[in-house]
Amino acid sequence: MATLEDGLKTMVKTFRRECHRVLQSERTTIHGPDGMLMVLQLAIAEVNKQQGGEFKVALSDVLMAWKHLLLDKLHLPPHNSVRPENYDLILEAYESFLKCSNTVDLVDIHSMYKQLRVDSDPEEPVSPVQLFEFLSGNMEVSELMDSSVPSTPSSKCRPCSSQVKVLMRKVFCSYLTLLVNSKNDLALALTLDVPSRALGQAAFTDLKHAARNSNTSLFLAVTSFVRAIQLGGKGYAPAEADPLRKHVKGLSDYVQFLDNLQEVLGEIPDPSVCSAKLVTIIRAALVKGHSSGDAVCTAAEETASDLKERICDLHQNQKPISNSTETGISPARPKAYAINHATAYGGRETVKLLMGLLDEEALAPPCRNKADLLSEDQPTLSGAEGTSVLTLFRSPEVSAGCSPEPLRNRVQSRQDLLKPKARERVIRSQFACTYQDDELPLNRVLEFPSSSQLPTCVHPAPKHTINPAIDLDLEPECPSATANPTTESLSQEQSAVQHRAALGPRCGNAKSNEAGLCNRKKSGIQTQDKGSKRKQVDDDQHGGSENQPPKKKPPTGGKMPGKNVSKAKSKRLIAGQGKLTSFFRV
Repeated sequence: MATLEDGLKTMVKTFRRECHRVLQSERTTIHGPDGMLMVLQLAIAEVNKQQGGEFKVALSDVLMAWKHLLLDKLHLPPHNSVRPENYDLILEAYESFLKCSNTVDLVDIHSMYKQLRVDSDPEEPVSPVQLFEFLSGNMEVSELMDSSVPSTPSSKCRPCSSQVKVLMRKVFCSYLTLLVNSKNDLALALTLDVPSRALGQAAFTDLKHAARNSNTSLFLAVTSFVRAIQLGGKGYAPAEADPLRKHVKGLSDYVQFLDNLQEVLGEIPDPSVCSAKLVTIIRAALVKGHSSGDAVCTAAEETASDLKERICDLHQNQKPISNSTETGISPARPKAYAINHATAYGGRETVKLLMGLLDEEALAPPCRNKADLLSEDQPTLSGAEGTSVLTLFRSPEVSAGCSPEPLRNRVQSRQDLLKPKARERVIRSQFACTYQDDELPLNRVLEFPSSSQLPTCVHPAPKHTINPAIDLDLEPECPSATANPTTESLSQEQSAVQHRAALGPRCGNAKSNEAGLCNRKKSGIQTQDKGSKRKQVDDDQHGGSENQPPKKKPPTGGKMPGKNVSKAKSKRLIAGQGKLTSFFRV
């Protein structure tokens, strides 16, 4: 007598053989009881959010909608309880999620079996009532163990007491699922941050929004972004304002890991060896950073060993099918325009083996404790807070801007504003000594970043009283014009120099200020000696001030050969050039 396990296997085997007649993709994956419950939970939470609430759902609402969903899809008499609110919207959201993820559930396979079966297949391997009892978890475990086929780790009822082991098995199968069906968003959600890649809830939310805006799957959204960063030019790279820019490193690591798995899938021709190699690579990534006695490390070792054993058994069972004329499990065939035909054909046998392993995982009995499966307080494998699917798909709360910025951040920003900025050095010419220093800007003088910090009392600067005795403009004559200057005139000149050095404008050439103290009057006095004539030329060139042009002297009757005095008079020199010229003459 055929058991329920044999009936389920027959139903799935027929679906795999003939699915190309009803489905567009032959790499469609199957959701088991646990996967169906998780998808239903997401669908109810999405409907609650659309109706004006939050992305949350109670466990009792999920279980009530679960019974109605199974009864309606299996065309069984309805339950006595009242239908949940917005049940039609929930059913629509559930079916939409399955379609977008390129997945089906066991109820859909049961419905398509009559259309896909051939004459050699049994008419009804599993009745609707049996399938309802199996999915509901009411079927006893002993009824599932009556098969003459030796039990395997995937067909046994896995206890949910060790949540880490159950979650570890989901992660392994999710990575293998992405190699078969990259559109499975549920599989990507379970593997995005396991092991830790700093891709938490915020990164998953940004990725989900990017996929929704481009109307693609999560896997295509992340691979498109990373490929544009790696291969795209300046015109094709994502914009700087793209939210995924903040998670470039984590997303690149994730895509790189999947690329390594795809490379192994296409290079190793033996399906058994290739599948075992894939499991080994995933195990190495999950145990990295954990000690040998850690719970995560122990669960990864046990799960990898179980999967390798099951892969070996499946490969032995599929060998007669591959040698016969039957096609068996047929994944997507390479297109005529495929670039690398060898890689595409080389990975087909391995994909068949992986699909057989995932189908058996979908036929595993449901978890007994629904709270452990659907609760948000699940053990973590990546160190992040909350790894449940419901937590990942819920968008993080956005700040309304009412709460102030943390005090530490405000203090740090204020210190950064008050910190003096380094002034850029200006490259000057060789005549820099003749330039006046630029005045500092007002904000550099005050160093007040805001008007609220202005001083309340400002003391005015004391007024400067001009001493007529040392004012150069009121002097009757220049002390240097006389042939024998007295001691009193020398002292007045020194006091004038000190007074101008203290109160006058700063100048790059201090010596020019001392030399020009006595040149404020008109240069009309002429002497006969050689030294006084050279000083007179220098006085005419300076003109008494660096900011005023030199005054012209009346023309003289005769020219002096060998002297450049007349030539210097005819030219208009810049301020300070005459001093330099006289210096180099000496």
